[in-house]
Amino acid sequence: MSDKPSPPRSGERIAKVLARAGVASRRDAEGLITGGRVAVNGKRITSPALNVTDSDRITVDGKPLAAPEPARLWMYHKPQGQVTTTRDEKGRETVFDKLPEGLPRLMPVGRLDINSEGLLLLTNDGELKRRLELPSTGWLRKYRVRVNGRPSEATLAPLIEGVEIEGERFQPMIAQIDRQQGANAWLTVGIREGRNREVRRAMEHVGLVVNRLIRVSYGPFQLGQLEPGALREVKPRVLRDQLGLDPAADPPPPRPRPGRGARAKGPGQGPKPGALPRQGTPTAPRKR
Repeated sequence: MSDKPSPPRSGERIAKVLARAGVASRRDAEGLITGGRVAVNGKRITSPALNVTDSDRITVDGKPLAAPEPARLWMYHKPQGQVTTTRDEKGRETVFDKLPEGLPRLMPVGRLDINSEGLLLLTNDGELKRRLELPSTGWLRKYRVRVNGRPSEATLAPLIEGVEIEGERFQPMIAQIDRQQGANAWLTVGIREGRNREVRRAMEHVGLVVNRLIRVSYGPFQLGQLEPGALREVKPRVLRDQLGLDPAADPPPPRPRPGRGARAKGPGQGPKPGALPRQGTPTAPRKR
C-alpha cells in the first residue's frame, strides 16, 4: 500500500467560484459557506477549503448556482448623501436605490462614505472586485479635497513621507496644494491603499478638516464629465486593454509612456509620491 498522499483536487476554490458567478465577493462568499448556506453535490459544506470543478453541482440556499456571466464594470458618479451598501438599517438612500432597472447584481469596488462623492466603480463579478481592491495592484486613487485652513507644503510633508495613525501605517501619499479659496484650500491627494476613511484621517492627523471630498479617478478610470447620479459601463475593449484578456486576472505590469501623465493606460501608472501627473487633474469648482 502506497504511503504517498493523494494529489490535491483540481479546480478552483469554492469561494472564488461563487464570487465569479456574482453571488458575492470572495470574503462574503466564505461567510455564506461557513453559515451553511452552500451545498456541493447535495452535501452542505461549512469550510471554504474546498476545490470544485465544472462537474460539481453547487447550490446556494437550495438554488442552483447560475452560470457565471462575463465580468462587467460600471463607473458611477456617487453624490453626497448616499451610502455604499445594498441596504441601510437607518433607511438612508444607497447608491443602488437610483440605478436603472435590468442591471445584474452589482457590488461596489471599495467604498465612499456618505459625505464623499465622485467616482465609484461597480461590478457584477466578485473576483474582479477583489482584485481591483488589492493594494498590490498599485492603482492610484485620486481625490480633489477641500480643507478648512491655510495649509503649507510643510503641513503636507508628513503625508508625503508616510505616517502612522493610531497604530496603522499609511503609505506615502500624493498631496499638493492647488489653490487657496478664502478660508478653504483645494488639494489634490493620491493614495494606493484605500483604507477606511484614509484621506479624512490623514488630513485630521496634520490638523486639517475636510469639508468636501471628490474621487476623480481609480487607476485608469476617470470621473471626467460624468454627471452626479449618472452610470456608464466600461466598454469590454477597455477592460481587455487595462486588465488583460481575462478581466478577472491580475492587471498587467505598468507600461510607462512618457508625456502621457494621468492618461497613461497601464494600471499602476501615476506619479510617484510627492509628484503629480501633468494632465487629467480637474480644476476646483469656482466660487459662485
